[in-house]
Amino acid sequence: MIDLPYDRAVALLRAGELVAFPTETVYGLGADASNPEAVKKIFAAKQRPADHPLIVHLADAAQIADWALNVPEEAKVLANAFWPGPMTLILKKQAHVSDTVTGGQDTVGLRIPDHPVAHELLSAFGGGVAAPSANRFGRISPTTAHDVREELGDAVALVLEGDACDVGIESTIIDLSRDEIVILRPGMIGARAIGAVLGHMPRMRMANEKAPRVSGSLSAHYAPRTAMRYATREEIRNAPHDVAVLTRASEIPAGRYAMCIDAPFDPQGYARELYSSLRALDTSGAREILVETLPDEQGWEAIHDRLGRAVTGSGQPERTV
Repeated sequence: MIDLPYDRAVALLRAGELVAFPTETVYGLGADASNPEAVKKIFAAKQRPADHPLIVHLADAAQIADWALNVPEEAKVLANAFWPGPMTLILKKQAHVSDTVTGGQDTVGLRIPDHPVAHELLSAFGGGVAAPSANRFGRISPTTAHDVREELGDAVALVLEGDACDVGIESTIIDLSRDEIVILRPGMIGARAIGAVLGHMPRMRMANEKAPRVSGSLSAHYAPRTAMRYATREEIRNAPHDVAVLTRASEIPAGRYAMCIDAPFDPQGYARELYSSLRALDTSGAREILVETLPDEQGWEAIHDRLGRAVTGSGQPERTV
């Protein structure tokens, strides 16, 4: 681990500037969550709609009560089991929490990331840092400092370098603000692991169900600019040379396509490399990206979620708000 300018990062956050930092999921674009004007800079930099809430990142579970009201016992159980880690809890917010952070809702998303750089930054800062993924709204989430600089440029006052984002996709989001516990966004902490801790299975959010709006819930998200679709292994073998390919089949002929990336066979490895693979394929100059159809098995749910939204949003022009 290299020496990092935490003092400078903290000073910038307190001055209302944006600081990007690595977490175990993806790079976050951070602002002081108690400063509405600073938080507005996140929306401007990302071109993100103002009614999309942000997740507040904390250094310690003891800070939950600073942001959430009437914290249920189940939230404490989940926090004890999975924090620090890739899980966001949706709770009723304290009155002082700005509508700029919550998108005008009466709930707030809270998380403690499991990355040494994020931990050092949040501990030094002492308060909550609102931080969505550090990319243009709807595009592929960044997993390196280079990704952030390439996409957001001078909109970010400081980008902290750090070790790789080990999980690679965004956190599981669980709504505990209602009578029933509901997973609003799947992540690599799955329903079975959550159910084992709670003693009962949480419910998965149904399509079009009324629930708090959360990050990454649009049907089109995480998307490359190049058109993308699922394809069988046979379709990939017979595809033209002007496509880019993401496959788990190492016997696909090398050099035949504009680019071919051989992804890991296990869901953890696949998720870890997913966004970096999509970014590389998106810049390959290919006419289309083909993604090999994945197993419909336990452990792949969050990856199916991200790829399904990426396929829907792919090939579309940059969004403006």
